[in-house]
Amino acid sequence: MFEVLVYMFENYIDTQFRPDDKTLSKELFAAGFDEDDINGAFDWFNQLEAMTKKSELFQMADPANLRVFTETELKKISGESIGFILFLVQAKILNTSQRELVLELAMNVPQPEITIEEMRWIVLMTTWGASKSGPNKTKDYLFIEDILLNQQKPTQH
Repeated sequence: MFEVLVYMFENYIDTQFRPDDKTLSKELFAAGFDEDDINGAFDWFNQLEAMTKKSELFQMADPANLRVFTETELKKISGESIGFILFLVQAKILNTSQRELVLELAMNVPQPEITIEEMRWIVLMTTWGASKSGPNKTKDYLFIEDILLNQQKPTQH
């Protein structure tokens, strides 16, 4: 399913045109994706779109929020991915509400483990939704995109 999400994101993110679900489903099936993966990706992407429309998601939350990861989260999300998320919160790229959205979306991907590469894509998709809320969020999206595409570890100055 994750490959379907990346395909959709890469092919339709920068365009104003997104085909309807039926047309897109046919295109994805023709590209070799499984019907269950296509339907799962649609559900996941619709959840992302619905959640990024909530205005409270983009208001800065209390930076002193402490996050304790559950045993299930620690089993599914790699340590490197958790470190990446915590770095983004510390760097004020993500607020604590966005962190929770990213973690919820990661937990909703139906695979046993989320690698750092997959987490970067999840964060990129989430910050893309946030980038519509103003210039600072566009800057955050571009920062994440640069991290993803350049494959370099970010450093905080």
